[in-house]
Amino acid sequence: MQENFEMRLSLKWLIPLFLLSVAAPPMLLAQEILPRITSVDPTSGKVGDVITVTGENIGKNVVAKLYFTDGQNDIEAVTSDQTDTTLKAKIPEKAKVGVRYKLMILTRGKEPKLIEQPVRVEVE
Repeated sequence: MQENFEMRLSLKWLIPLFLLSVAAPPMLLAQEILPRITSVDPTSGKVGDVITVTGENIGKNVVAKLYFTDGQNDIEAVTSDQTDTTLKAKIPEKAKVGVRYKLMILTRGKEPKLIEQPVRVEVE
C-alpha cells in the first residue's frame, strides 16, 4: 500500500515535469530579440550628413549593419556611437538626391535577417 502511494505521488510530479521539459525549450527559443527603429533625426539631409536613429534593441550585439534602401538598391551606411536605443549613421555617398530611402537592419546571430523599417530619410 505504501509503495502504491509513493508510485502515484511520483507519477503525479513526473508527468507535469516531462510536459514542461518538452514544451519549454520552443517557448524560450521563440523569444528572439528583434530590433525596431522608431524615428530618425533629421528626416532629410545631404550625402555625408550624420543622422541619429532611435529605437529598441539596436545595439551592436543585435544589429550588424544599417542600410538605406529604395526597394531595389541597398546601400550600406557607416554607423557609429551605437547603443541599445540609438545609433548614428552617415548618409551614404551612393545615395541619390531626391530619393526617400527606407532604413533596413541586418541582424546578427546564427540566422541573420534583413528587416526593413517603417522610417524614411530623404536625400537633399
